[in-house]
Amino acid sequence: MMSEDFLKAGERIDQLSSQGIQIIQSSKYFAFSLDAVLLADFVRPNKRHKLKTIDICAGNGAIGLFLNRKLNGHITEAEIQPEIADMASRSIKLNGLEDRYDVMNIDVKDIFDYVDKDSFDIVTCNPPYFKTLPSSQKNPNRYLAIARHELTINLPIVAEKMSGLLKMNGKGYLVHRPERLPEIVQVLEKNRLMVKRIKFAYPKVNKPANIVLIEVIKDGKPGGLIVEPPLIVGDKDGNYTPEVEAMLNDN
Repeated sequence: MMSEDFLKAGERIDQLSSQGIQIIQSSKYFAFSLDAVLLADFVRPNKRHKLKTIDICAGNGAIGLFLNRKLNGHITEAEIQPEIADMASRSIKLNGLEDRYDVMNIDVKDIFDYVDKDSFDIVTCNPPYFKTLPSSQKNPNRYLAIARHELTINLPIVAEKMSGLLKMNGKGYLVHRPERLPEIVQVLEKNRLMVKRIKFAYPKVNKPANIVLIEVIKDGKPGGLIVEPPLIVGDKDGNYTPEVEAMLNDN
């Protein structure tokens, strides 16, 4: 079957050559951002054990697919919007990964109607970043607004579900906005998720960080936080730095 046979109107296939993955994208519904690539790169590799991994707020399944070479075992993707969950399902088939992946078109708030509590080794999440306030400027495209604003899920629910999904000492991974970091840490720890590793990404040298990557351990011991070296995304000419280019392409 030709790769074009997997596409619906207005869709395209993009490739993350560093991971050997093709992924179905749509400017109308959803296209993964660099945040997804950075979060997948931040996840610690583990090929020794058959792990159960779940990506919540999965979008078109990018993060889960980008973990294909890093993790053994089964990967589940949970996405609320049916059109976008369908894109994720077709991307899995496009890459021939049906034996390792499944997609659930569900509201994450209802996730324990579908999976057991305390049953996953790894949970990843690229949640909506922005609170929904009367003054909030929301994208008129509802699909994109749901992906970016806390319309259907918020940070406390993400933390609660991440904690409930993880086994004791399981690892959770989150990408978010640095300006919400104090709130994020407080909410995570309230839900038994101890922050163990943080990395900041900066759009350019001498610019404030605009992405924070966070690793937590469920019921982890206090202390021992590692703040990793910073990641600079772009150079002065607007090109990706070699470190980011290596995440995207085979270098």
